[in-house]
Amino acid sequence: MNNYRINNHYAKALMLFAQEQGVEDRVAEDMRLVSDVWAENRELNALFANPVIKGEKKVGIVKEIFDGRVSKETMLFLVFVARKNRTIYMRGIADAYVEMWRDYRGIVKSDLVTHQPIDEVARKMVTEMVANYTGKTVELHDRTDPKMLGSFKLEFDGKMYDARIRTKIKRLRTQFAKNDYESKL
Repeated sequence: MNNYRINNHYAKALMLFAQEQGVEDRVAEDMRLVSDVWAENRELNALFANPVIKGEKKVGIVKEIFDGRVSKETMLFLVFVARKNRTIYMRGIADAYVEMWRDYRGIVKSDLVTHQPIDEVARKMVTEMVANYTGKTVELHDRTDPKMLGSFKLEFDGKMYDARIRTKIKRLRTQFAKNDYESKL
């Protein structure tokens, strides 16, 4: 079984459990925390990938890290995953759950990259444009990239609008390479 399937099976099970308990929003916040913890700690990833460390030791570590920081439903799930020796997939499961939760709530994640930070007016304008296009609530994440020469790049719902100067120059090069205006004698 590949990682994608494992992540989705566990995330779907957690979603069903959270819906049954009526805590899917709280669990989504918890799973964001879990994903962040796994993303930031290389040592933790190495520890949980180590087959020499026994399952109960991993359960204890999970409890120590997340006890008091996540809901009891999330803690039950994390302990279950640790007991099943699937902690190596924890970040993928957390990310898959957050994606399922977004779909469930009708939220689309949108990433905006600009050269300079944007103000609230521009942020609101981009959010409204994406909301009108998708018909969903928008969760906008913006960041800056000093290497970007100008304009912006916007990604959402599997689509990308690329208005960077670099992209425009590449399009012009391709267009000139065709050389439609040269005589074909």
